[in-house]
Amino acid sequence: MEINEIKILSVGIDVGSSTSHLVFSNLVLRRDERSESRRFRIQERNIIHEGRIINTPFLDNDTIDIDKLTGFLKEEYKRAKIDPADIQTGAIIVTGETANKHNAKQIAEALSNDAGKFVAATAGPNFESLIAAMGSGSTARSKDYNKTILSCDIGGGTSNAAISKNGKIISTSCISVGAILFGVNSEGKIWRIDKPAMKVMEHIGLNYKIGDQIPNEDIERIATKFAEVLIEVITGPASSSLAKQLMLTDDLDFPESIDEYSFSGGVAELMYGRNGNYHDIGQILAEKINSLTFKLASPIIEPENKIRATVIGAGAYSLSISGSSGFMDDKLSFPIKNVPVIRVDVERSKLSVEHVVSQINVSFQRFDLNEGEEIAALYFKDPVTASYPKLELFAKAIEAAFTNSIKSNMPIILIFEKDIACSVGNVIRRETSLKTNLLSLDELILEEGDWIDIGEPLVAGQVFPVTVKSLVFNRK
Repeated sequence: MEINEIKILSVGIDVGSSTSHLVFSNLVLRRDERSESRRFRIQERNIIHEGRIINTPFLDNDTIDIDKLTGFLKEEYKRAKIDPADIQTGAIIVTGETANKHNAKQIAEALSNDAGKFVAATAGPNFESLIAAMGSGSTARSKDYNKTILSCDIGGGTSNAAISKNGKIISTSCISVGAILFGVNSEGKIWRIDKPAMKVMEHIGLNYKIGDQIPNEDIERIATKFAEVLIEVITGPASSSLAKQLMLTDDLDFPESIDEYSFSGGVAELMYGRNGNYHDIGQILAEKINSLTFKLASPIIEPENKIRATVIGAGAYSLSISGSSGFMDDKLSFPIKNVPVIRVDVERSKLSVEHVVSQINVSFQRFDLNEGEEIAALYFKDPVTASYPKLELFAKAIEAAFTNSIKSNMPIILIFEKDIACSVGNVIRRETSLKTNLLSLDELILEEGDWIDIGEPLVAGQVFPVTVKSLVFNRK
């Protein structure tokens, strides 16, 4: 009996600059009858448990406390009555300024090992902007109401902006504006100054260091300047020298008009009326941003999810599903983590062993990689027609290009935009010496520079959960 619907349990974990939390979701996948391969698509995302929100624990200003985070994670699984072994997919993301800490990569890896077989990603600024827009509900709203919405997630260390139009994110951006970049306790004593805050102080002529007392008027000056550059960026483009210094990405690519603005993240909770004092500038920053929203040309709406936007996005929106006609060698083990995606530009009209091998070599060189030294996913858009002679020629080219990987039994991963993975895999198996460790997937839309994690296959090995992520551990 053919399976037409599957349900999988997903988790999203966000380790942010100020707070850390997690969300469990049920994802419902159904076959798309309009697809030639009747591939599975995610049709429903239902949150089943929202965990507590804790202050992200640090051993010092540059080191995240892995043991405390791991302990918190285990407690939340128990509170939700969920066994880590039951998790089938999901993502841990280390976001904001926390992604710059020297043990950020180790955090992601350690937590994923303790929380089940799923992926872990340190979110680059554009990736964080994307999942925050999706998790806040802004992207879905843009589709439901046929609007163009600019959403901005203001957290502890960064503000992540995205423009959603008719259900698609068309541009993302990020700037170092956040609550915990400047930490002050209730007595007005400074306990934290991050580099973006130092730049702001230098710009407005202040010179404080950790341990100093600071008058409220100077705290307000710092918060005001942060608010000003944020408004500058979301009305764009960034023009002042300070805004350009604080930008972590390129400017937003603005459409003709913005219909609505929305804000999410911890600071947005304060903007929309929630009270709270976390010994940072969050409350004052929220007030200053509110005082400048008159500069926005369109109305502000309150999104469905605010402080949980990023973690919901991580658990429910970071997942892609491969087509239903993949090819997998049974000796492969999953998940396969942290695989760079390398685009290979093969032209059908020039199809030959020499042409394919040459283009693969050029792609490896572009990434400063040597074939056979590490696993990479080669991404082809539409390199070959589904005729046996052409497929055989393509298969021979893959064999010739991967001599070192074949010799060392290293996994070879081929990904195609078109529905051709099974045909390619079968012909490679039949016509070449590549008899093991081949994974061929299709109907995935990827970009060069993406990194992917491939989870345990579903539906008797027919489809694969693939999380596309951005692994950025050092940013400017």
